[in-house]
Amino acid sequence: MPDIVVLHYTGMPTLAEARTRLCDPAAEVSAHWLIAEDGTAEQLVDEGMRAWHAGEGAWGGVTDVNSRSIGIELANPGDAPFPEPQMRGLETLLAAVMARHGIPPERVIAHSDMAPARKRDPGPRFDWRRLAVQGLSVWPRPGGRDAPLVPSLRAFGYPDAAPQILLAAFRLRFRPWADGPEDGVDRALAADLARRFPVDAGRAGA
Repeated sequence: MPDIVVLHYTGMPTLAEARTRLCDPAAEVSAHWLIAEDGTAEQLVDEGMRAWHAGEGAWGGVTDVNSRSIGIELANPGDAPFPEPQMRGLETLLAAVMARHGIPPERVIAHSDMAPARKRDPGPRFDWRRLAVQGLSVWPRPGGRDAPLVPSLRAFGYPDAAPQILLAAFRLRFRPWADGPEDGVDRALAADLARRFPVDAGRAGA
């Protein structure tokens, strides 16, 4: 049963090209849902079936993410804003998916979260805080006490990777405007996520 949602952008110029690729067996890539710029959600794979959207990576101890997740692709070339109708369509779909499968907000993640060394989607222009305000994802609270960054990120769910790779993935989602070496704000925000949303031992595992 899926207990993770992974959000992606298609990284292709048009919706039609993305759909063609996601439906081409030779491409060996697929997703459960594809959301157009106008907010229309199209189901490509039944939610009870495995889709090949995540690839190599891990989250919260889950190493076969494809078998445990719902993949949602947003039609976006990778360098453009996400239109308002598309965000509203995502919010509607995401709420329904989470309700159907009992998926908590902390298990809605970016492709870049579970594969930080090789993926950047849905990228720095995606509004994660907007989802968190609606209970569809999570957002760290500022002003807390800091703690070592990497243990906090691992406790939240990030996979084992070099510290700079983890920092880049964390900032891509939670501080896309930040630059330079890790700082106290990074550590405090990561510690807050680890404290409030630690990896659930019951959900971990391959």
